[in-house]
Amino acid sequence: MAYTHHAAVPPESPRVSESPEVPGASGSPRAAAAVARRDAAVRAAVARGLLSDEHPVAALLDVASVRETAAALHAAFDEVTAPGQPVLHSFAVKASSLVPVLRLLADCGLGCEVASPGELALARAAGVGPERIVLDSPAKTVGELREALELGVALNADNRQELERLDALMAPGALPSLPGGRSASPVGLRVNPQLGGGSIGAMSTATATSKFGFALRDEGAREFVVRACAERPWITRLHCHVGSQGMPLEKMAAGVAATYELAEEINRAAGERRIDTLDIGGGLPVNFDSEEVSPTFAEYARLLRDTVPGLFDGRYGLVTEFGRSVLAKSGLVLARVEYAKSSGGRPIAVTHAGAQVAVRTVFAPEAWPLRVAAYDGLGRPKRGAPVVQDIAGPCCFAGDLVARGRELPELASGDLVALLDTGAYYFSTPFDYNSLPRPGVYGFTLGDAASTAAAGADGGGGASDGVCFATVRPPQTLDELVAASGGAQRDALTAPRP
Repeated sequence: MAYTHHAAVPPESPRVSESPEVPGASGSPRAAAAVARRDAAVRAAVARGLLSDEHPVAALLDVASVRETAAALHAAFDEVTAPGQPVLHSFAVKASSLVPVLRLLADCGLGCEVASPGELALARAAGVGPERIVLDSPAKTVGELREALELGVALNADNRQELERLDALMAPGALPSLPGGRSASPVGLRVNPQLGGGSIGAMSTATATSKFGFALRDEGAREFVVRACAERPWITRLHCHVGSQGMPLEKMAAGVAATYELAEEINRAAGERRIDTLDIGGGLPVNFDSEEVSPTFAEYARLLRDTVPGLFDGRYGLVTEFGRSVLAKSGLVLARVEYAKSSGGRPIAVTHAGAQVAVRTVFAPEAWPLRVAAYDGLGRPKRGAPVVQDIAGPCCFAGDLVARGRELPELASGDLVALLDTGAYYFSTPFDYNSLPRPGVYGFTLGDAASTAAAGADGGGGASDGVCFATVRPPQTLDELVAASGGAQRDALTAPRP
């Protein structure tokens, strides 16, 4: 149960931005530094040819911002935990399923929370050790459970039938490949305190009928969980995650409090400290309205301290599973405006970034609005009087709009738009609509001579503007796209014929 973390490397000092504030930006030092780095990166991306006719959309990730955010997460919980209290911050891999990003976060002291065999493979490929991985999924197969137990990965069981499978797998001698035939993986139960939802139903996981976890208010469910833990000494954890975007912090804290109270009840029933670790999930909402980080990890940690003081007295190890809040503010999608047109008197900028990289925003714009920054063709902040206009994507349906009625300097063909706060989910998990190729993803740093030299050797970029790019995921080629769409099996359905 002993977790450690490495201190995050301090971010580079940004250069002063020449740009006016983008819509929704703030004048705080942190926000100003983020804008300065972003503007420098956009200019450099254009100069280096990261956008072209062949690849008219690219994603940029601010490495300094990622390190800064990881450091803030560690500091927030260091402030409220008891000396020596074990804490593992595991990043929710679904928020950015890119191996170099997971490797960066591991370098910042974070582990991985995974919810599929693919995500587990990505975490391992990033060099994350099994003791720093947590497996959550409501649909684990026997094979997935066996793999986790053989690797020593922690896992949280979701339901009674999964618990029955674990009974068999945790029996003495059930895993002959391990010493003594038994796994030492920490095992927990995911519980649903059924506290209700937030403003986005799809993100609310503690409703009365949620598919996740043991529903504690259902008849007999709480008693079953207490008995199950008391009868199984290998169950040492409880896990709760009540939701994410749109969830009030107070409701998140109430879910943690309910889990803590259940752990206390189980330990009293067992007559010992059977539950020794609480996995409190993640879910911290992200502010998509401005540059400011709000709420902060520190605000949430202090609320938890005030709501559940026993959580931080050192008797329980802690696991967190933050995802979106770790990366969202650090990334952007940069796309070229291919055409500027007008329909019904409304200017429309037709760009190469739509549903394929912003699926939530396109299909649920009220829940997932994005800020948009305008740049000219050289990557300089676009100037001019604001004009109400729509920002459209390339997909072949009318609703493919990433912004509606947005006031921006009027965009023209050859200009650029940046979809801000898209470092989590957006470009890491593209939607293959219209067989649009996946965009390239590039991390960037400023002013680090060693990194710049390394990137130059890698073809990532030169040092003349102080910006260094590293390829996280190369842009998908058309040959790769065809191969992924069954190109090698072209004749599978037509030959031989009966």
